[in-house]
Amino acid sequence: MGKAVKKKLKKISSKGVVHVKASFNNTLVTVTSQNGEVLATGSAGQVGFKGTRKSTPFGAQRAAEKAAASAMRLGVREVEVRVKGAGSGRESAVRALANSGCVLFRSRTSRRSRTTVAAPASVVASKKSP
Repeated sequence: MGKAVKKKLKKISSKGVVHVKASFNNTLVTVTSQNGEVLATGSAGQVGFKGTRKSTPFGAQRAAEKAAASAMRLGVREVEVRVKGAGSGRESAVRALANSGCVLFRSRTSRRSRTTVAAPASVVASKKSP
């Protein structure tokens, strides 16, 4: 028989960062420490959704609840939320984090806006005239 090895416990501060990536196919929720070390993850696929149900707001909600529960077991109580992507699970994931008992102290959104650049008037005029 081998030696009994004690499991090394990580010292985790009560503050963390939650990264929510909401794509059109899935929603990924990752809880990290403030240094960037991953503490817990959750996705709609991990919870059991398959196919098009992964991209629903309900799938994002369940993924956020799973990640938050895992992080709270490790001692995370306050989180900063960073949301990325244009999927339908953006708002429901943040709402599920708030309802799970985590205190949200900052929220940041990084979504590229899809703006169109207006064409100069001379280009528009040349296209209209035959």
